[in-house]
Amino acid sequence: MEVTEDIWELRLYVAGKTAKSVAALSNLKRYCEEHLKDKYVIEVIDLLVEPQLAEGDQILAIPTLVKKVPEPIRKIIGDLSNEEKVLVGLNIRPAKK
Repeated sequence: MEVTEDIWELRLYVAGKTAKSVAALSNLKRYCEEHLKDKYVIEVIDLLVEPQLAEGDQILAIPTLVKKVPEPIRKIIGDLSNEEKVLVGLNIRPAKK
């Protein structure tokens, strides 16, 4: 059976450069580099610039991270400072050391 390497498609919804939004992006990048090296894409959507995009993913709070691929789609709200909660929420297995 062939194993394909999934590319994780992550979408981070923010509202401007608030402290929480900046922290969420920085935390997310750190986790991705540590656990998904070269296997992820982060799309940052600023709802101050493109508010209409909130509807598609039913965004009710900011910042919100949406994992689009691989399925199932998952959402995590907040600054993503709790690494364990984020990894469990995204269903990422810690990288083998």
